[in-house]
Amino acid sequence: MNGSPTPAQTPPDPPAAVRGPEPGWKVLLALLCLLLSLTLWRSELVASLERPSVGDALSLRQLELAALVGEVIPPGWRPALVGAQPRIALRDELQRQVEADDPPAPALRRLELALLERAGDDPAAARRLAELQGMVDLPRRPLVQALITGNRLEGPSLQALLAPWQPPLMLRQLGCEQLLLPSGDADGTRCPAQAQPGRLLLKLLGVNGLPLLLLLVGTGLLLREAWRQWRIRPPAPPLVGPPFSPVEVTLLLAGGFVLLGEVLMPQLVQLPLQRGLAALALGDSLAQGLQVVGLYGGLMLAPLAILAALLAGAGPPPPGGWLQWHWRPVATALGQALATMLMVLPLVALAGWLIQRIWGDPGGSNPLLELVLTSADPGALICFGLTATVLAPLFEETLFRGVLLPVVGRRLGGTWAVLISASVFAVAHLSLGELVPLFLLGCGLGWLRWRSGRLAAPVLMHALWNGLTFLNLLFLAD
Repeated sequence: MNGSPTPAQTPPDPPAAVRGPEPGWKVLLALLCLLLSLTLWRSELVASLERPSVGDALSLRQLELAALVGEVIPPGWRPALVGAQPRIALRDELQRQVEADDPPAPALRRLELALLERAGDDPAAARRLAELQGMVDLPRRPLVQALITGNRLEGPSLQALLAPWQPPLMLRQLGCEQLLLPSGDADGTRCPAQAQPGRLLLKLLGVNGLPLLLLLVGTGLLLREAWRQWRIRPPAPPLVGPPFSPVEVTLLLAGGFVLLGEVLMPQLVQLPLQRGLAALALGDSLAQGLQVVGLYGGLMLAPLAILAALLAGAGPPPPGGWLQWHWRPVATALGQALATMLMVLPLVALAGWLIQRIWGDPGGSNPLLELVLTSADPGALICFGLTATVLAPLFEETLFRGVLLPVVGRRLGGTWAVLISASVFAVAHLSLGELVPLFLLGCGLGWLRWRSGRLAAPVLMHALWNGLTFLNLLFLAD
């Protein structure tokens, strides 16, 4: 690929190849760290099946957006853009989630379902509203009572009843339709869908149209690259990386990343961090965002310190450094990252679709996704975005593609290096349901590191991937 280091830049076999055997204590420590890490990872992977999934929330947000857009587009466009009956699709999905026994659906979703049923003259709405009246606290009860009695309200009065619920956009739309006096339009009060049709349509195109376009482009690029690899078989530059032994890499990943970073550091950092943020008297959302950044910083500290110590004793680095960042030219690295991300996208989407058809929703989503979806604080969103698009790509690519991949590749070859680094990357995210998509993403990142000869490209690809996910969540958020 363009911008790759030339073989002339590659140093001779690293010093690790001529070093003597590792001390026995070091080998035993590495084996102990590996055993403890594998035990911990196995336990967390199994436990991930019991953790909540963001899948249901994303599905509802997409259906809500489609139902809102369906109110403001011409009827002839509706089947192509949002389906023939978007509100019925939303009602059916809400019924499925509300009627699930574990966990019980929140009152907010029960109210939304009752309003959808009420709009369709479903007799179940009256029963559901009566149940809600005895379920919710006093500040939220007046809205339920107004729905039961059918009293129409002025705009300010309706907003006062809705406020304690902190309702999503769809719930505000339904409440407006069913409780606002007909004179509402005359005094300037408009329902959300009618007040912002252009914004909602743009969000729908961002959620549905942009991914479809990227999938089509990515499929074309993937087919072209497969043909190129089959017909031309371009050589990859030699894998240059830190001169570490397998024992040192095990100590770095199992000891530094898992045991110190994931297990010990959160115990040391979380309580002081919470007390410091509480002393600042910040809002809950912003404090949560800063806590995410602080905890991720604590996770990074131990493995990066170990890596720095190992590199300090590795001797003179080759041109470009042991990690082979090769940021320049940035445009070339960015182009490689974007092209590979697009090629991986259809593979990950296909894997996700197959898992959903075979397994349903296995749960265990990254909790950061739910935080981004529900947060309305700009400061918190900046913190989440910084963690997802800057800290995580730099840290994870340094360990998995900057260290693990070239060390494995030097012994087993590039193909095995890509597969093994992708496997460790996928397992390290501790989500059994996302294991296959993460493995495919890791293969794309590893392939890019191998074929480009630079670490900057997979870092940028990882940042683009997380940024695309982050942007999709922002489109779906209210």
